[in-house]
Amino acid sequence: MRHLSVTAAAIALSSGAIVIAQRPAAPQPALVAATKAPTRDAASVARDKYRHPVQTLSFFGVKPTDTVVEIWPGGGWYTQILAPYLAAKGTLYAAGPSEKSLATVKAKQAATPAAYRTTRYATFPTSDAAAAVPAGTADVVLTFRNVHNWRFGKTDQTQAAFDQMFAMLKPGGTLGVVEHRLPENAKGVEEAKSGYMKRSSVVAFATKAGFRLAGESKVNANPRDTHDYAKGVWTLPPTYTEGDTNRTRYAAIGESDRMTLRFIKPR
Repeated sequence: MRHLSVTAAAIALSSGAIVIAQRPAAPQPALVAATKAPTRDAASVARDKYRHPVQTLSFFGVKPTDTVVEIWPGGGWYTQILAPYLAAKGTLYAAGPSEKSLATVKAKQAATPAAYRTTRYATFPTSDAAAAVPAGTADVVLTFRNVHNWRFGKTDQTQAAFDQMFAMLKPGGTLGVVEHRLPENAKGVEEAKSGYMKRSSVVAFATKAGFRLAGESKVNANPRDTHDYAKGVWTLPPTYTEGDTNRTRYAAIGESDRMTLRFIKPR
């Protein structure tokens, strides 16, 4: 694991805030067991070497008794781990923009109800309080590779998304963000077209919502990623936008270079 040491120097942010990067707690046996759940798809398990679920969720401090919100779960890659991990004593909200966006997760719940028995659903983002995650109830909110979608979709929803994630958390609660990372000094590569986001951009949105950056990890960093593909981050696995063109090269690079940031809602 390539986490920054707790004894590392403090990180000075552009806003002037000071953050100490911390090591995660030792992985809980229940979390390790969840990554080995028989309900996980083989294709999902094959991506563990890129997405490092045990280390990532440990860094975010997710406990089996928590109320956790997974924002825009998509195909349910992380949901397949979080659902069984929280099934006994916790609660998982899968929060998507529409009923259709949650169809894959709901199908998995129908097929393996025991593993998803405490999984609930919510709309995000939304102005309908009845459809939202109840305010002040979540211990942890997680979002994996979604910020660029909010930022560069049909409308910019980024600040609204961070504001709503802030609202759903309890005071002292954690927001965990994993996002494709564009180096701060990148030249000739635009966030809007590449799918990558600068760390400073993500931190700015979170800070404006009221969050405090509490730590970061290099567990999902990939130094082989050059960030400069004509068709953006989707050139790399698992998407391979260019098809078989240079596929061996992109497979050798692996999945994208990602920032892993842990924010806290102040008490």
